[in-house]
Amino acid sequence: MSGALIWVVLAVLAVAGGVGVRRKLGAALDDAEHSLDDEAIRRIVDTGSVVVDQDPPLDLDEIEEEEERFWSETWDEPEDW
Repeated sequence: MSGALIWVVLAVLAVAGGVGVRRKLGAALDDAEHSLDDEAIRRIVDTGSVVVDQDPPLDLDEIEEEEERFWSETWDEPEDW
């Protein structure tokens, strides 16, 4: 009886893992909708530019300042037991 229970638990875990992977793939496929398509390429050829709805680029100066602040913090030394 416990062997059947183990297989049921493994099957439930496999299904849950499959649903999680499918959800991530679905999000990736939704992002693919914002990629360049034939219409966007035609607009680039005609006008020289194209506008897409995407997040603004990262501010590298702000990232560098935050990284420097992080590494300049003092850290407590580990205690010897």
